[in-house]
Amino acid sequence: MSDTFLYTSPLDPRAKPLIDELIHEYDSRYGNYFNAEGAAAELNRYPPEAFAPPDGNFLLLVRDGETIGGGAFKNYDERTAEFKRIWTRSDLRRQGLARKVLVELEAQAARQGYARIYLTTGFRQPEAVGLYLNYGYTALFDTSADPEIYKSLPFEKDITHLAEPAHEDAEPRLRVAGANF
Repeated sequence: MSDTFLYTSPLDPRAKPLIDELIHEYDSRYGNYFNAEGAAAELNRYPPEAFAPPDGNFLLLVRDGETIGGGAFKNYDERTAEFKRIWTRSDLRRQGLARKVLVELEAQAARQGYARIYLTTGFRQPEAVGLYLNYGYTALFDTSADPEIYKSLPFEKDITHLAEPAHEDAEPRLRVAGANF
């Protein structure tokens, strides 16, 4: 059993299990609460390009050729990436896969120059709330209040500690072959 990350696009056919199950999950939990057209309309709110470098990214967690998890981020502001679509296959939950996806997304966001993460989850997703609170995210709402009053539950996390330090006197990482420096 080998888990690997694949950076791709929401249009990749291997992303279809993620998209299909997210639509089913959101429709099951919320129906048309947020949008009269249901979860498909919400998932299509952003164009695939929003989740492409240099400002975003889209990843799948693949095990033995099958998509078992994934997530994405897009630009929120100059220093902040907004995480979206964090998902694990329903029959494989409670195995730490969502945490794996979260950690990888954080690392990639830092590699792409972001210092902060912003994300939201729905009020009917206590598992997600627990995940974010357990992995260093700060709730931007009163966690003692009934979450339904907020509908969307925002979180943030500083990831500046993940940035690679810049060394002004360090050798360049890339050299042109055959060039004299």
